[in-house]
Amino acid sequence: MDAKEVFRSFVATVNRHDVEMLRALMTDDHVFVDGMGNRMAGADTMRTGWSGYFAMCPDYWIRPDTVIAEGDLVLATGEVGGSIDGMAWQTPAAWKVVIREDKVAEWRVFADNKPVYDILAKRV
Repeated sequence: MDAKEVFRSFVATVNRHDVEMLRALMTDDHVFVDGMGNRMAGADTMRTGWSGYFAMCPDYWIRPDTVIAEGDLVLATGEVGGSIDGMAWQTPAAWKVVIREDKVAEWRVFADNKPVYDILAKRV
């Protein structure tokens, strides 16, 4: 598979909320970096992370509209969204993704987290 295909497969798996398949698509030493620069390491750690995020945002989705790949590097832009506590949100996003041996070694997202934080701030 080329890097674009691996990226698209990972996105489709996120959109299906298939945590076990996400784990299979990540390298063991996978690194995730969110839009605030928070870093999580390890595919098993991210299995737990994705499970928690899908529980909080049960209809989370990713929609890349531009995907560029060179070698094992993918850069993409698009948007993300979903709902938390019944309140819908969406925001533009970009991704830097490193592919190694047909798996995602690094998933770095650049997005404005304010819509999510605004909803979370309303929790009592």
